Amino acid sequence: MLEVHDLCVRAGRRDLLQGVNLRAAPGRITAIIGPSGAGKSTLLRAISGDIGYVGRIALNGRDIARTPAPALAQLRAVLPQASVLAFPFTVIEVVRLGLQAPHATLPQQMLARVGLAGFEGRFYQALSGGEQQRVQLARVLTQVWLPISGAAPRWLFLDEPVSSLDIAHQLEVMRIARDFADAGGGVVMVMHDLNLSAMFADRIALIGAGRIVAHDAPETV
Repeated sequence: MLEVHDLCVRAGRRDLLQGVNLRAAPGRITAIIGPSGAGKSTLLRAISGDIGYVGRIALNGRDIARTPAPALAQLRAVLPQASVLAFPFTVIEVVRLGLQAPHATLPQQMLARVGLAGFEGRFYQALSGGEQQRVQLARVLTQVWLPISGAAPRWLFLDEPVSSLDIAHQLEVMRIARDFADAGGGVVMVMHDLNLSAMFADRIALIGAGRIVAHDAPETV
């Protein structure tokens, strides 16, 4: 279970998130929606442990503020909105960044999973924006390729994972998320596309002005 209790995030004198409470269960896709500037990505970054906050966030019962980074990396993988690389990495080198233990073929398997088989030797910077986004998704999947590790669910935190993709690849990414949840993992994703959110999410959290306005089944929200 992901549990967010009374979460507040400030930037200078501005409140980005105010008293946010949220629960997300494994085996489900939870989509976070709302207008631009509402606090969606800020919420996901806080949940990921990437920014400071006041309140409590627990993942599988563990307070993330007290959990070492290597242990968090075993529990969850994060796909940010954009990933800028300053050096000329090949595609396979980027995907291998997600490996937590030696595995001869896992990076290639995850590239094939996102429709990029045969791209291993290409330079990341030479790819289109949508292809780069799918390479990063392959890296994330390589990190937590088993949705359940031992008895504990693992988590995908995805920030606008379909923003640069055509319709076919949008559906492909959403099916990957659906398969991960159906296998027992948890998925929390920031979304702008309301149609895809309604089609694939089990729960939708609507955020506005830094607060959760509604959190329920898609048809209710």
